[in-house]
This record gives sequence, C-alpha cells and structure tokens, in this order.
Amino acid sequence: MAAPDREKQLAEAEEILGDRLKQVGFVQGLFFGQYLGDRLLPYPDAATDAATTELAQRLREFCAREIDPVAIDRNAEIPQSVITGLGQLGSLGACLPRDCGGLGLSQASYCRLLEVLGGHCGSTALFVNAHHSIGPRALVLFGTQEQQRRYLPKLASGEWISAFALTEPEAGSDAANVQSTATPTADGRGYVINGQKKWITNGGIAQVLTVMARTPTPAGRESKITAFLVTPDMPGFEVVEKRMEKMGVRGTATARLAFHDMFVPRENVLGQLGKGLRVALTVLDFGRTTFGASCTGAAKFCVARAVEHVNQRVQFGQTLSNFELVKEKIAYMQAGAFAMEACTYQTAALIDSGEGDFMLETAMLKVWSTEVLWKILNDTFQLHGGLAYFTDQPFERMVRDARINTIGEGANDVLRAFTALVGMRDVGLELQSIRDAIYSPLGNLSRLGRFTGRKLGSLLVSPTVSVRSSELEADAAEVGRLVGALGANVERLLVQYQLGIVDRQYQLARIADAATELYVSACVLNRLDFLIRNSHDHDGALRLHLDTGRYYLRTARRRIRQSLAALWDNDDEATTSLANRVLK
Repeated sequence: MAAPDREKQLAEAEEILGDRLKQVGFVQGLFFGQYLGDRLLPYPDAATDAATTELAQRLREFCAREIDPVAIDRNAEIPQSVITGLGQLGSLGACLPRDCGGLGLSQASYCRLLEVLGGHCGSTALFVNAHHSIGPRALVLFGTQEQQRRYLPKLASGEWISAFALTEPEAGSDAANVQSTATPTADGRGYVINGQKKWITNGGIAQVLTVMARTPTPAGRESKITAFLVTPDMPGFEVVEKRMEKMGVRGTATARLAFHDMFVPRENVLGQLGKGLRVALTVLDFGRTTFGASCTGAAKFCVARAVEHVNQRVQFGQTLSNFELVKEKIAYMQAGAFAMEACTYQTAALIDSGEGDFMLETAMLKVWSTEVLWKILNDTFQLHGGLAYFTDQPFERMVRDARINTIGEGANDVLRAFTALVGMRDVGLELQSIRDAIYSPLGNLSRLGRFTGRKLGSLLVSPTVSVRSSELEADAAEVGRLVGALGANVERLLVQYQLGIVDRQYQLARIADAATELYVSACVLNRLDFLIRNSHDHDGALRLHLDTGRYYLRTARRRIRQSLAALWDNDDEATTSLANRVLK
C-alpha cells in the first residue's frame, strides 16, 4: 500500500502528464515487448534541405571568424557582437514562425545548426539553446496571439533575449517543489509574485522570462504551478547575481533572481492557470533534443581530433594508432558519434511529425547522448595524454563545458527513473485490468482474448523489425529478440514488485538503460536502412557507415543483455547495506 504522500505524488504526476500518457509512442511500445515501426517514421533526409545546408555553412563560417571559444571561456561572457551576428543569421529565431520574424525551420533543421555550435563552443551552444528552445518555444505553443505579437519578433531577431526561470533553492530535479508564490490581487488585475530563482541561464541579461510560481486553486486548499511572462522592468524584479561563477560554459550568464511583491498583469499568464509544469515538460522536450545535437557536434570534433593525433603521435617506436587499447577507444568514439547523430535526428523527426507523444524519446536521447559524449571526451583526453591537460588545447575546456550536460534539463538519474516508470505504467495498468478481468471473465472475454493472443504470440516469435535492406535483416532480428526480452522482464518485475516498483531504483535504472539502448539501436537501424537505399557514393563512405552502425548495434546488444541479466543477478542488497552503514 502506498503511503499517503506517495499516493499524492502519483496523482500529481498523472495530472501533470495528462493526455500525453494516452498517446502510445514508439518507446512505450518497447516496454510492452512490441516494435511499433510505424511510429518511428522514416529517417529524415538532410540532402533535400538545401536552404538549411547553406545556413549551416554560413553559421560554420561565422563561428570560425567571429566566435572565439577560448576568449569566451576566459572572459566569462559572450560578446554582444556574437549575439547580434547570431540574430542576423536567424539562429536565435530559427524555429519561430515566419510571420513573427523567425525562419520557420523544422526541429531537424534547427538541430543541424546546434550541431555546428556544439562542435565549436559549448557556451554559445547553450546560450542559443536556452534562448530559443525553451523560451520563445513556450510562447509559440501556449501563448495568446497578443503575447506572440508582442514578444516573438524581438526574440527572433535577438534584440531581446529570453530565459526560463523554473529552478529554485528547493526545486531542481524536483520541479513540482517550486516555492515562489503568485497571489491574485483583490481587484483581479493580476498577481503578486514573491520568491527566488537560481541557476537561470540568461536570467540576468534577459528581457523576457518565463517564470514558474504557485497560484491558489479555486477551492483555496492547495496551490498549483502557473507560468508567467515577466520582464525585468517590473517593480520588485531583482537580479541578485548576474553571472554566477562556475566550472564550465562560463560564457553563459547564469543568474540568481528574486521577486519582491512583483506585480504581473493577468494577461501575462502563459497557458492555463495551474498548468505551468505541463508547459515546462513540453518545452523541455525540444531543449533535450537540441542537447543531442550539441553533443553530436562535440563528439564529431573529438573523433576527428583523436584520429589525427593517434595517427601522428609516435611512442615506443610506433604510432599510437597501432595499439589495441587505442583502437578500442577510437571504435567506441566513432560508433557513439554515429549513433548520437542517428538518435538526434530521428527524435527530431518525431517532433516534426506533430503526431503522438515523444516525451520518453527526448528523455532517453538527453541521458544517452550526454553520457556517451562524456566518455568520448574522457577517451579523447586520455589519448592526448598530458597535452590535453593544458589550456592551449580545447579539451580541458570541453570537459568543463560538458559536465553540466548530465545535470541540466533533468538530472540523468532522475530521468532514468522517470523513463522507466512512465514506460512501465501502461504495462502495469494492463496487467491490473487483466487480473480484474479474470475475476469477471464473462464481461471481459475480448480483453482476455487479446491479451492471451499477444502473450502466446510473444512466446512463439519475437517482434518483427522490418527493414528494406536485406543486409540488415540479421541485425533487425536481433533487435526484435531483445525487444521481446525487455517486455518479458518488465512484466516479471511488475508481477514481483507491483506498486513497490516505484522505489526500486536499481531495477528502474537497468530497465531504462536497456530500453534506451534499444531505442538508439532502432534509430541506428533506421539510419542504416536509409543510407543503403539512398547512397550513391563510390569512395567507401557507405561501407564505413555500415561498419560503424553495425558495430554500435553489436556492442549495444551486449550492454542490453547485461542490464536485463542484472535484474535478477545483482549485488543490490549488499550495495544498500554498505551505503546505509556509511551514511550512518
């Protein structure tokens, strides 16, 4: 039986997520042991988007000419000339509607721009992502026409900068724990906000901020989070600290803010009253996708530099490239960058389709890409040895810049638990409904029949993973077998732990890791299928892509099997026992 506070938390989660949980996406199917190939969509073809190719090239040239990542890191500031230039290029309003001054790009096209920035300067990539992905995006999705007309044109041009103010001293990964309050005025004209925010990217330099604060419910017994549009000229708005000193991405202005009886007119409510967390969750989906793009750019940079170095550096009478432990790192880095790119653009395609829900896919992309980049950076650092430790090389800065990735926009371990619980939720509900149907079989024959048929089918044959290229059929079959194994293990866990699974974080992490590797594998398989059918090269590039993608698939299968095996053969009790002794 769940404790009262746990029951309340579960009820709040259901309300926040709302109808999104009713839309079965590709990843949710994996938890049932199903491969819903029609929900994955075709892999996006960048070659058909000549305009974005040209824009990405112009941005690349601008980066080389105008953006000095070393100076930005040293001075802890992005120059206004860079911000102005990015605005003129259209990067600061890339996905905003054309009638509001934006370029109207798709999410996949926008990711190509963030990939360029991520491979050049971590601070600038984060600045653009924070401004565009989670600021104006909320206005596009939830704002009124009047709000959009008022704010979007200047945000699109970069004349105004935006920030997203959610995090507080007591509300980080626990976003529902926002303590700032927004009290309605007696005359009904608006709200008075009191509270504080911390770690807000662009917070001290923004002209428009999306601020989360608690508003009372009509009954008055509790409060719920509402999103507000706030400008720094409102009396009571205080920038407590404009640029908090930090380890990496030092060019971004990370602020502490405070609100002292700050009046906000009611027309500045963004979205519905009490639905602020839904606003936040929705826009974070977009920000997490561009996280993947930034990481892809950085990963590709590392692969190129590492290959160049190990082919030139001579030790013990031969180049580093001849040593097996070096080859192991290079192979991992190459496969990781390829898979990261595949998953990023496949997830962007899901968003661009406008169909279904992609909450789990974006969370998985964010966790997986940030952790793979961290290992790629660490391996690149190690391959360069002492050379990488000094500031005349970019790697120590890149390591510092990348460390925030596994924390920002949802700490990775929190997202792991979230992914597993949301993914397993519908499986648990089905099992519960089947259990109830067994006690009333006459009225539930069709439900029991469907469930029994699906279970018998899964015992006899693995889910079908369709590919159009015969060369990939063996890899597709392996993915199908592992999808079936994931579904079987999810059911077994739910039968054993029932609602108690909520607190089994060791198990949740293993399920999340296995499901995530399966999702990335599906993206890689889809990309390979696309490349085989559309490649016309004669220089061996296709063969390198195939070898790279299939190497990722091979190693991912091993990691998935290890995660599933560890569900039932582990050291969890010893881990908890030792940790408890240390903590006491």
